[in-house]
This record gives sequence, structure tokens and C-alpha cells, in this order.
Amino acid sequence: MITFLAWAMVITFLVLVMMKKLSPFTALIIVPLVFAVIGAFGGLYTTQIANKWEILNPTLWDQIRILGEFTLDGVKKTSTTGIMLLFAIFYFAIMLNAGMFDPITKVMIRFAKGDPLKVLVATAVVAAAVSLNGDGTTTTLIVCTAFIPLYKKLDIKMMYLGVLTILMNTIMNLLPWGGPTARVISVLPELNGQDAAILRALAPGMVLATIYMIGVSIYLGRKERKRLGIVNLSNADIEKLTETTDEAELALKRPQLFWVNITMTVVLIALLMMENTFPSVFLFLVGTVLALLINYPSLKDQKARIQDNAGDAVQVVILVLGAGAFTGLFDYTGFASALTMSLTSIIPTSFGQYWGMVVALLSAPGTFFLSNDAFYYGVLPVLSETGAMYGFTQMEMGVASLLGQAFHLLSPLVAFIYLLLAKTELDMFEWQKESAKWAVGIFVIFIAVAVLLNIIPLMR
Repeated sequence: MITFLAWAMVITFLVLVMMKKLSPFTALIIVPLVFAVIGAFGGLYTTQIANKWEILNPTLWDQIRILGEFTLDGVKKTSTTGIMLLFAIFYFAIMLNAGMFDPITKVMIRFAKGDPLKVLVATAVVAAAVSLNGDGTTTTLIVCTAFIPLYKKLDIKMMYLGVLTILMNTIMNLLPWGGPTARVISVLPELNGQDAAILRALAPGMVLATIYMIGVSIYLGRKERKRLGIVNLSNADIEKLTETTDEAELALKRPQLFWVNITMTVVLIALLMMENTFPSVFLFLVGTVLALLINYPSLKDQKARIQDNAGDAVQVVILVLGAGAFTGLFDYTGFASALTMSLTSIIPTSFGQYWGMVVALLSAPGTFFLSNDAFYYGVLPVLSETGAMYGFTQMEMGVASLLGQAFHLLSPLVAFIYLLLAKTELDMFEWQKESAKWAVGIFVIFIAVAVLLNIIPLMR
């Protein structure tokens, strides 16, 4: 009965999320709760009740009441990650408001001038820098606003802007405050509070993939330079391309504090990467407070920055806490173990020693055809439990599941790509084909680095 309920729960969750019958947050709570209550009526939690409350003959009410404890224990495990993400999102949102990324964009446009090669390199660099905030919509808006006029003026193929923007965002989206990594940390109990460790595991592949994409931008830029030649843009042309006209946006800018903000951000990221340093929650908490005090000393301005940026932060945090509730009910009811045992019984034993690579390869189609919520909340726990049977750690399973993110942002399930396609006026299928061609290189780099550095064992 437990095995049946476990499979039914996972399948129901995936179907409801993919068909958009429920939001990910509501599905994370209500689906496992409904199936756990069915299990309570079947009297499935007698052992857990005896261990926790020392009640040997539990009533139906005890069977239902224990579900609250399971949920609370799961939420506790993800609370630290939720708080870290809350302040990480606030920190980068405040830096975006203050205009920390503006000088980088302007310098890149001035550097590019009328040379298509330099324009494409600048596009890649700006997309990578702005993607530090972990939000694809923001990256799309900033890059498109800055570069589309320049692409049109020089007649550069808009396809290249679409490709470079999405693939740079794909790489930087693996930062712990980005969507997929945050989900992995929240759904695998051993990774809670280990965001610095998972960042260190992912960073080498991310750095090499970024260098690779800069190389791609150079290659594409040379093709465009050969096709178009170099156009001489006047200072007036460049100034017009980089000016901001929105009065409300201009009022938030703090150009005089650029070096303070960039120094603070570099130090923060460096501390996150180091071992035996401060917890990430502490770093982002202090960073957010300093960002507010330095850029917006007025209490009125601080309140406005928190209020305006709260929406994005809360959406992420409630998902993390919802994942905790899902995991608590899935694990403590015994559903996870039962499902894992049934899965391992049908997988050929010879696959077991290569389970890290199996998960890495599955993550590519998995995160393309499924939403991140469906894959990481519904599928990853099963893959991880199965990996444990073959001796793989949750860290190895978590990293392996993230490698397929090289293709995720090409999926029609990703909402903000429609903004990118609308801004650039690109055909989705043509854009997917061109982007996938270069995304293969990112995927190969991710896997090669993970294997060579033994982050994911090739076999066990």
C-alpha cells in the first residue's frame, strides 16, 4: 500500500504541475498531504508514532496528528535555505535598483562601438554579470534594452543576442540563489545549509562554461564582422544608446556608490566560495542590511526597496518551505523508501555503479520536458534515494541533477523566454535549434569537469 501511494503521489504531483491545474506551491502541500492522510486511514504510521511519542496502540487521530510533525520536521530542514534565498534575492535586487550593473553595460557598449565582434562579446559579458541576480526576466530586460538598438543599428543578427543571453543565464542560474540549485538544496536534506559546498562543486564547470561562451561570442562576432564590417559610431550615438529616461528608475540610481557596491559584491561572493568562513545566511543578511544603509539611508526609501522587491523574494521562499513540507511528508511517511525499493527492483543492477552519470544524462531531457518544480520536487528525491542504494551521496546526486540545466532554459515551459522571443522577434524553433547547438558544449563541459574533479564518480 505504501509503494502504491508513493507512486500515485509522485505521478499526481507531476501531472497537476505540468498541466497547470495547481501552482507549484499549492501542489507541494496539498498532494502529499492528501496521500499521507489516506495512509493514516490505513494505519501506516504505527512505527513512527511509537518512536516519536511512545504510543504503542495509536488511534486514527494519532495517525493523522503525526502528519503535522512530519511536515514541521521537513520545513525545519529547509528553513535555513529559505532565509538565505530571501536575503540573497533582496541583496541583488537592491544592487540592481542602485544601478550597480549600469556602468558595466555602458562600458561594454562603449568598448564595442561599431565592431560586431566586440558587440557580441559585450553582450555575453553583460548577460553573465546581470545574471548574478538569479532572475532570467531581469537579465532579459536589461540585455535587450541595452543591446537591441545597437544590433539594429549595425544590422547584427538578432539570433545571436537571443542565444548569448539565454546561455549565459543558463550558466549563472546554477548559483545557489538561482532557481534550480535552490530547489535541489531544499529537497535533499543533507544539502540544507550546504550552499557554499554545492557552489564550490559547481563553480569550476561554471567558470569553464562561461569562458566557452565568451569563445562562442568571439566566433560568432568574427562571422558578423566579416559579413558587415566595422561601423564608426559617434559619441552621440553611443550616449543615446546608453541613456535612461524613466524618472522613477533614475531616482533610485546611485552611480556615485558604484565602486562601493561592486567591492561589497565581490567580497561577498569571495567569502561564499571560501571554506571555513561565515554561513551564507549571515553573509547575505549583513550584505542586505549594508546595501540598504549605504544606498538608501532614508527609512522611507528602505521601506520602499523592501516592499517593491518583496514579491520576487517571497515567491521563492514559500516554494522552498513548501518543498520542505513535501519532503517531510514524503520521507517520514516511508513513501520515499518504498518508492526507491520498487524502482531499484526494476533497474538493471549493472546501471547502479554508473548511477551518477545516469542521473546527469536524465537531467537533460528531464529538465527540458518537465518544469524545474516537477523534476526537482517530484523526480529528484526518487533518483537520490535510488542513488543511496548504490552508495552515491546526496551531494553527488544534487550536482548530477543540475548538469542538464544546460538545456532547461530552451524549454517552452520557461515563462521568461517568451519575453526574450518577443523582444528579439525570433522564431522559437529556430532559436531553440541555434541555442541547443552551443548548449551541447556547456553540457559536455559540466559533465567532464564533474568527472575529472571526482565531484561525480564515473562509476562506484
